[in-house]
This record gives sequence, C-alpha cells and structure tokens, in this order.
Amino acid sequence: MTLGELLIETLAQAGVKRIYGVPGDSLNAVTDVIRRNKNIEWSHVRNEEAGAFAAGAEAHLTGQLAVCAGSCGPGNLHLINGLYDAHRSRVPVLAIAAQIPSTEIGSNYFQETHPEVLYRECSHYVEVISTAEQMPLVLQRAMQTAISMRGVAVVVLPGDLAGHEASVTPPRISWPNPVTLPSAAEIEQLAALLNQGRKVTILGGAGCAGAHSELLEVAAKLKAPIVHSLRGKEFIEYDNPFDVGLTGLLGFESGAYAIMDADVLLMLGTDFPYRAFLPQKATVIQIDIRGEQLGRRVKLDLGLVGDVRATLAAVSPRLNDKGESTHLDKSIQHYRHMRQTLDDLAKGEAGERPIHPQYLAKVLNEVAAEDAIFTCDVGTPVLWAARYLQMNGKRRLLGSFNHGSMANALSQALGAQSAFPGRQVISMSGDGGLAMLMGEILTLRQMNLPVKIVLFQNNALGFVELEMKAAGILAFGTDLVNPDFSDIGRAAGLLGLRAETADQVRPMLQQALAHDGPALVEVLVNRQELSIPPTITSAQAKGFSLYMMRAVLSGRGDEVLDLASPNTLKELIEVAKENLLA
Repeated sequence: MTLGELLIETLAQAGVKRIYGVPGDSLNAVTDVIRRNKNIEWSHVRNEEAGAFAAGAEAHLTGQLAVCAGSCGPGNLHLINGLYDAHRSRVPVLAIAAQIPSTEIGSNYFQETHPEVLYRECSHYVEVISTAEQMPLVLQRAMQTAISMRGVAVVVLPGDLAGHEASVTPPRISWPNPVTLPSAAEIEQLAALLNQGRKVTILGGAGCAGAHSELLEVAAKLKAPIVHSLRGKEFIEYDNPFDVGLTGLLGFESGAYAIMDADVLLMLGTDFPYRAFLPQKATVIQIDIRGEQLGRRVKLDLGLVGDVRATLAAVSPRLNDKGESTHLDKSIQHYRHMRQTLDDLAKGEAGERPIHPQYLAKVLNEVAAEDAIFTCDVGTPVLWAARYLQMNGKRRLLGSFNHGSMANALSQALGAQSAFPGRQVISMSGDGGLAMLMGEILTLRQMNLPVKIVLFQNNALGFVELEMKAAGILAFGTDLVNPDFSDIGRAAGLLGLRAETADQVRPMLQQALAHDGPALVEVLVNRQELSIPPTITSAQAKGFSLYMMRAVLSGRGDEVLDLASPNTLKELIEVAKENLLA
C-alpha cells in the first residue's frame, strides 16, 4: 500500500464519498488511486476555491467530514478562501494540500509555498508529511481534529511521498457525540435570572439546531419573543408562534425592538457580532457550546457552557409560567406590522421593469420545493433570502454568513447537489458573485448536476453601493458591464432564461425548476432598491442626506429620483425624520 492508497482507504472507511479539486502533477499519485477506487469520487471543479466551498457546503448539510484537494503552490492556494469560510462556519473539512518534491522544499523550487504557514489561521490542525512512517498519525490527527472541533484540518503531502510504500494499516477514526451540560448550580442560577425577568427575549443562532421543541417550550413559559440570527433562521423560524424575525442590518425592526425592550436577553448558540443591536442595560445571559465565545460581544451577567438542547431541557422544569405577556404581544404585533410592510414591497405588475428583487425572492419562495436547499451570494441576495425565504424544518439555507465572501453561492450549490442528488438545489446568485467564479457553470454541465441558478442581475455591486450611500459617499467602482448571462448559460449547455418584466418571473422560475438538468434564470432587478435597516441611526440618516446632496451637486440628481421611485414614501420619510432629529 502506498501513502496515496493509505490516504484514500482511510477516507473511504470514514465515510467520505468524494474529493473536490483540480488535478495537478503533485496530486497524480492521489488522483490515480481515486481512478482505481470505487468508493470515492473525484469531483472535478474549475477552481479549487469552488472545491473548498463545495466541501464546506457538504459538511454543513450532512454533518460529516468533507474533503477538498489542491496541487502544489498556486493550486492549493486557491483553497484558502473556501477553507476560511468552512472554518468560521464550524463545519468539518479536511484539505489535502499537495507539496513540491520533498527533497526540494526550502530551495525556492518552482511553485514552492509553505502551506503549513499559510493555513495556520484558518485551521485547527495543519502538518507536513516528511516521512512515510509519519503519515498514519498525522492523517488520523487531522481527521479527528476536524471532526471533533468542527473546523478545518490540513495535511500537506509532497507529491513524491504519496507514491512511497506504507507499512501500516489505515488508522481508524472515531465520531464522538458528547452532550455538554452546565452544572446543577449553574442551571439553578439560570432559572433564577429568567424567573426574575419581567420582559425576556431570546436571541437564537445556529447552535439551536435540533432544539426546536425545547426552545418553544421555554419561550412559552417565559412569554418570550424569539429573535434569530441569519444562521439560526433555518432552525428557529418555522412553526414558531414566538418568532419576531431577524435583527441586524439584514433584519426587521421588530427583532431589534424585542431585544432593546427586554430586561433579560437570553442568547442561545449565537455569536451574533453586531454590538449596536445588543442591549447595554438589560441582564444578558449567554449559553454556548464554546466557552471562548462567552462575553465576546456584550457584557454578560451569566455565561454558561452547554449544548442548547440539553441546557433548555434541564432548566425548563425550574421555570415559572409567566402570566404577563405584554412584552410578547407587543413584539409579535410589531413583527406582523413589519412583515406586512415587507410583503407590500414584494409586488410585481404585468410589464413592470425593472423587477423588484423582493418580488423575485417572494415568488421563488412560493414555487420552490418544500425541501429545497438554497444557497445565496453575499450582498443583496442574502438580504432578500433573509427577508423572503420561509423555512419549514425541511428546507436548508447556506451562505458565507460568517466569512462574507463573494462567489460562494454557486460553489456551495455544487457541494449541496453532490451530497443530495435527489433534492432541489437553488443558487441565489448576484451578478458580481456569479461572474467571479463563473467557470463553475461548466462544472454543472460536466458533473451533470441539476442546480438551478437564479441570478439577481442589476449591473452593480448593489450592497456595496448601499453601504456607500449610507456613509454619504457617491457610488464609485461598483458598475458591472455584464453580458447576457442566459446566453452564456445556453452556450455552456444549461437551460438559459431571461426575465425582463415582472410577469415573466413566475413562469420562467417554474420552467427552470421543472427542467431535468442545470438551469440559469437571469432576472433584471432594480439597481436602486433601497433597503432600510431595522433601526436607522442618526449617522445613517445623515449619510443618506449627504449622499443625496452630493449627487445633486455633482449633476447626478436623476439618480436620487431613481432611488426614490421603487421605494415607499414611508421609508424615505423615516430617513428624513431621523435626519431632522439628529
């Protein structure tokens, strides 16, 4: 058995089904083993970055170890962005970084880099194989670390060593699944603080996965509205009478209200990063499986290390059933008002152009399958997915929500569709994100993956423009001179459709979703759609006013009129009111 064979056999025994990557000479000894092996597939992407994103998506959806690989130097360097995303999303990914011949390391050889240095910040474990005898231990430690710590591990393997003989059997990998629970005294302290609170609000994140019934039971006793982070949306939003939506820049005013109006905030499995949306005076309790997360964003009155489901189950019998529900009722009423306001913006009239992106997201939500898997690009597609996609306990939602990388959606869709070939996978792509790794359209055809790309086409880096306008800066460098993407899709062998008016959206989405193969629906959406955050600060209000003044003075006043036309008068009045108050 060679080291390459040892590697593939170990991965196969651990349940790995495929390796995403691009072949290269330093990987030849590994890919040749895959050619002869019937248990693992080689998923050939057009860019290693896409392979790392695809592996991260597979790990996210399955909870199992996923693998990507890159050849020496530039090849494995492309992995880094997708690996950063997987690591920050806490999903188990093993990266095989091929290296130059072992005898040439340190000589400034052709394509020489030092992956053990480059990947240190985005992995829990990274090590170089120097001898054949070292391989089993390093491989076992790397895989075990990725699985146990839920993150990235990297094995750096010189191409010449992969062909050397291995004199040992493949290492065995364990799959621990411990349940962590605070001490009995801490549970009592938690119950006491929650019982004392008059107005309790829950903020839940991705750590609430698998804890839906326990979460609702506690919320019912506390009469607590539940706000969720974006990563918590798929686990918290569905069948939830206490749901008051998202908070943060992508969220709803109702979510921000429920948090700021509370005298006790219970944070569950979330590392929500935006301090401006967290209270300064309320009693704050945080429960997280990782102790290093506690108190990182806000000053805590109580921080506990524990599994959310187990901790809620332990504290629930000790909670008093609160009779007063005024805080909950007001928060829900506020949410219903905000939900109606958002739904009112998602309208599309026959012949209307450009199309409201809210309308596109709303219709997509209606026509997609009950168990669809959505991926969304960073920028405005994330915004519309957060506000208009409805989770139901079966659907899944992926994005680069922690790392915030462009070009993630299509690449993640590759991994999602590979892992779940029978499910509907929809990539909500932006024109900037799709163009950045557009070669993966060819991967769809080559791998025969029936991913459906829904393209929000507005000829701009739209979210960047919104950020500039909020800061009072004229948009610059955000224009995109785009081709007809539907033509590109057809040329690549996809079903290519182009919706230019609102009445074309629904039938084209339905046609694409029914198509037996990959499809791309390009939808021309309004570039100037204004997204009002849940609460408008005086600084933001000043920024929008300053932007409008600068636009007029620079001869771009027509842009201000364009900005106003697709948005409700109420929103712009709110901006003006805040500006006057400031």
